Amino acid sequence: MAAAIALLAAGPSGLGGGPVAEAKEPARGKKAKSYECRVQSPQKFLKRRTFVQKGMLNPKKHAKAIRYLAEHYGHVETEETRRHNSESAYSQATTVQFMGLPISVHEKIAPALHCVEKRIRSTCTRKSRRYTPRAVGGFRTANSYRGAEISNHLFGIAIDIDPDRNPCCGCVDPWPTSPLCQEKKRSAYERTALSRCWIKAFERYGFDWLGHDDLEDTMHFEFLGNPDRFKKK
Repeated sequence: MAAAIALLAAGPSGLGGGPVAEAKEPARGKKAKSYECRVQSPQKFLKRRTFVQKGMLNPKKHAKAIRYLAEHYGHVETEETRRHNSESAYSQATTVQFMGLPISVHEKIAPALHCVEKRIRSTCTRKSRRYTPRAVGGFRTANSYRGAEISNHLFGIAIDIDPDRNPCCGCVDPWPTSPLCQEKKRSAYERTALSRCWIKAFERYGFDWLGHDDLEDTMHFEFLGNPDRFKKK
């Protein structure tokens, strides 16, 4: 079909499927910036399930999302994204701390990640809501999707948390073999070690959780809000 392109997810779009980008470290002695944490929702047209349904990519809707991402974050070494921005997304990478772990992300979403951590530390304190991450992955230099789809890890706006504990049940092997993916009647919330409190903290500040997607990629969050809404105090 000319209107759609069949896709397969090559694997979880974060840790363990390609090299992680090295990012510049913040300058020593430089005072950390403080941002106003404004609540916002992910923009619907950027959500994967808007342009990929039942494994089929809608090229027009996908192109609209990619154009927005390239214009706001930079190109990802493709001809299409270079047409919209001459500066690369990778050149704007920065290393920040998230829950005590270093992670490389686009500098524009660092404030959003800071707000998520602040929310987690203030609201996810009960035993049932707590979660201690062991590994996080952000910026990547290799695409983890087959076909025309582009992973948001290339833009530096996606984050993976503990793939061994939070599987991607709709990805290719070995991920679906996880015991957490075997009980098909269970919801994505029941297939992840992450607490709902953590998931809601991300969603509060513009991140979309791919546990809601057909992939059921429970490790994966991506910032789909407006990066300009986070202003310096």
